[in-house]
Amino acid sequence: MSNAVIDQKPHTLRGATLPKWTPYAVAGGSIVLAVAIGLGAGLDSRVQWGLIAAILFLVITFGVAARVEGKRQAKDRIATALVWVAFLLAVVPLASLVWETVERGVKVLDIYFLTHSMGVVADSEVGGGAYAAILGSLEQVGLATAMGAPIGIFTAIYLVEYGRGKLAKAVTFFVDVMTGIPSIVAGLFILSIMLIFDMQPFGFAGSLALAILMMPVVVRSTEEMLKLVPNELREASLALGIPKWRTILKVVLPTAIGGITTGVMLSVARIAGETAPVLLLVFGNPFINANPFEGAQASLPLYIYQQYQQSQSEAAYDRAWAASLTLIAFVMILNLLARGIARWKAPKTGR
Repeated sequence: MSNAVIDQKPHTLRGATLPKWTPYAVAGGSIVLAVAIGLGAGLDSRVQWGLIAAILFLVITFGVAARVEGKRQAKDRIATALVWVAFLLAVVPLASLVWETVERGVKVLDIYFLTHSMGVVADSEVGGGAYAAILGSLEQVGLATAMGAPIGIFTAIYLVEYGRGKLAKAVTFFVDVMTGIPSIVAGLFILSIMLIFDMQPFGFAGSLALAILMMPVVVRSTEEMLKLVPNELREASLALGIPKWRTILKVVLPTAIGGITTGVMLSVARIAGETAPVLLLVFGNPFINANPFEGAQASLPLYIYQQYQQSQSEAAYDRAWAASLTLIAFVMILNLLARGIARWKAPKTGR
């Protein structure tokens, strides 16, 4: 019997695979080809170049993967490529918007702009600031949050913990309807009430309209967060003889507080940029009015609209962009605060 050793290759179910750097090489090649096609065809828009590059990326990825790895793996790669293309199509406009706002907004955004109002400065003149608009927005959004957030949270608690029968279905239906209400309709509703009582524009009226827009968003986000709380926690608390209201207060809400806070902040960000209700109800004011319950009041979205109306004036155009950057920073700070509060209040799990 021979002692010859027969070399055997290890058996594997895995076929040929592309190198890890293949997607980057295909993306780079697609961009180069897209630029060449765009220049050759006389296309001046970079958006068109990007769309051509995305199509080339998908086609080349599928062709190369099908050639090397087979059609089955190629389908998996093309699905992954579609996800990346969709992601970039969503991120690029957002990044472009932020960059454009920062680039144009920093021209006049300084301490003077943030601490002075327009006052007697005409929209076509250089100078003035957005202090009155910032103060008005903070008061109007704050009052709307103080009204809309508790009502929305309590409504969600009712629907998840107590809601049964026709009343719960009716509340759910109206919440769904309110979610799709245009902001101008909420403003017209409050305006009709003001006309009945012969009232003049004032800041709190805008807060009422913003609260109407805010409540359905808070209800929906809070409802989903409460549904994610495991029923075992509720059952364990009730089994110890703790009343249901106390179980909700001490067990359910602390468990879902992170998601609830995030939902509230998202709703605040949604109403912070509303212009139509403010235009109808608050009316705008170039002077500082710190009392939201009396007299017309300024607001950042309305200030941006009014300054952009004077776009033939370079000074007004710059102020509009600076106010836009201020509004974006305001929303960003709110989201950062929401994340911080969510982490601070999240239930701690022991190791």
